[in-house]
Amino acid sequence: MNDYSGCQKHIFKYNIYTFFLLFAISIFFLSFFVSCDINAHTFLKTESTIPNELSSLHAKAAILMDGDNQRILFGKEEEKELPMASTTKIMTCLYAIEHGNLSDKVVFSKRAASAPKVKLGAKSGSQFLLSDLLYALMLESYNDAAVAIAEHIGGSVEQFCADMTQEARNYGCYHTSFETPNGLDSARHYTTCHDLALLTCLALKNDNFCKIIKEPSFSIKELKTGQSYSLNNKNLFLTSYNGAIGVKTGYTNNAGYCFVGAVKKDGRYLISVVLSSGWYPNRRYKWEDTKKLMDYGMNNYSKKEIPLNKGVPSKLPVKRGHKSNCTLSAPKPVSLYVSSNEKTKCIITLPASLTAPVQKGTAVGSVVLYIDSKPYRSYPIYTKQTIKKRTFSWCYKKLFYYFIH
Repeated sequence: MNDYSGCQKHIFKYNIYTFFLLFAISIFFLSFFVSCDINAHTFLKTESTIPNELSSLHAKAAILMDGDNQRILFGKEEEKELPMASTTKIMTCLYAIEHGNLSDKVVFSKRAASAPKVKLGAKSGSQFLLSDLLYALMLESYNDAAVAIAEHIGGSVEQFCADMTQEARNYGCYHTSFETPNGLDSARHYTTCHDLALLTCLALKNDNFCKIIKEPSFSIKELKTGQSYSLNNKNLFLTSYNGAIGVKTGYTNNAGYCFVGAVKKDGRYLISVVLSSGWYPNRRYKWEDTKKLMDYGMNNYSKKEIPLNKGVPSKLPVKRGHKSNCTLSAPKPVSLYVSSNEKTKCIITLPASLTAPVQKGTAVGSVVLYIDSKPYRSYPIYTKQTIKKRTFSWCYKKLFYYFIH
């Protein structure tokens, strides 16, 4: 009996020791990952200086934008809110294409028929295909066509303009307000060079839009009478600058001469905007300004591939996880127009470690690309795997497995 009792005491004592041993090892496993740490990652890369700005433009405001990624290559008062005249019709055309049916019949109302010049001159009750009126809108810049399109798509001019304004907001153009579909002067009708360039970038992604603006001439018919109207493209830039693909002229007494241009040439894709580029009779100013902007872009910028993954670690330590490290997905290289004297810099920001649970596809850091000390864009760094959180039961199972093996 004493032997049995002694044996039981030894077993109990052994179990107590085993319990405390396992507990101590569990604490060690958990605390190890709490104490494991590394410094945040920062990677710097520098190259040259800011280019000199264009100095002799007539325009009150101007911009030159990389059409591929919307980087501003040159700006002069590009965030200033100004009237934009008939360059408004870029958005009118795009909105009609995206929200209307091009084969619809559009009926001219009295309001449309009474629109001021420049105009198609169709009478109230006249009918045209929506697709045909878009050519009248963009080639000849007819104001009555804009009103007819707006009433057909939006139910009224006012609703159409409100919808266009909201669409612009959805695109990130927060300094644009439409009050007319044709760009005639109005107190709450304005944009910025930056917003207008962004809207043009979007419009030029639409095949129907591109087809319309590049057409040198076009003929349309009134559907009831068969009367024919000949349309000719008023955008002289199309034939005067090599590689030009559009897009729209404009003029009002308040806005002055305005022009949005686009060029695709030698692997470059550039968009320019000039607002208030002189007043009557200085029609040539907008062409001169646009040529200067495009020449500047063509002569000073070339494509450069910038690696964004250099210096990004392949993994980060994970605290309290089933795994001790989590693999990362670094951003891919980006191609940008960069001048020979511009400096680029990448700053990588990551935490010292991650704490479980970690979900796959979570943004845990970023690479911010700077060009001449100005932030251009932030690119996220993602996790590539899911890691569950450590628990005491998980630790015991692991330790028990090691113990019996």
